[in-house]
Amino acid sequence: MTTPVVRTEDVRRTFGRGAGEVHALRGVSVAVAPGELLVVRGPSGSGKTTLLNVLGGLDRPTSGRVWLDDRELTAMDEDAVLALRRDEIGYVFQSFGLLPVLSAAENVEVPLRLRRVPAAERAERVAEALDRVGLAEHADQRPYELSGGQQQRVGIARALVAAPRVLLADEPTGQLDTATGRRVMDVLAELVHAEGVAAVVTTHDPELVRRADRVVDLHDGAADVTL
Repeated sequence: MTTPVVRTEDVRRTFGRGAGEVHALRGVSVAVAPGELLVVRGPSGSGKTTLLNVLGGLDRPTSGRVWLDDRELTAMDEDAVLALRRDEIGYVFQSFGLLPVLSAAENVEVPLRLRRVPAAERAERVAEALDRVGLAEHADQRPYELSGGQQQRVGIARALVAAPRVLLADEPTGQLDTATGRRVMDVLAELVHAEGVAAVVTTHDPELVRRADRVVDLHDGAADVTL
């Protein structure tokens, strides 16, 4: 496999203590290459979201290590991790996560504003991102004026507009009907492959794994690569 962009080594995450301990991750090691779509599937409570949180620096493992290129996230201080999340990681959420008072274009623009990208460049990149997800004509609409599938495509455009190295998507089709979910997953997969992003997508929907380059099954926090 091509040198991975993001990887974990024997990551474990335990919540609570004593009789109340919950082992959310049990020695998980995964690696994702540029342009690869890795699907993590498993039932609710299997550790999927915990794994994404660890990969994205939103949570720290109890033990084990997480790497982005040759940088160890688990050895960084909070400020360094925050900068890395801002500059190199994009997120797509099951609940869309759009700001209701902003238009589609303004929602997509948020990561570029956080990076202080000049206004003219922001406008160009936002227009391109919306066009890539087929929403160029909906740039001025608010989230409540868009369908669920359209809102999720805005979320994908927002995640990718700043050209992240890593894309993390937690149940991105969980709020959508089957047909709309498939269309959204097709858009996501096509963009990941075209942009060379290392993507990790969680799901419990067997229909979505058809677009994966590899699949990891999580069962009670333990991983098994199945494809």
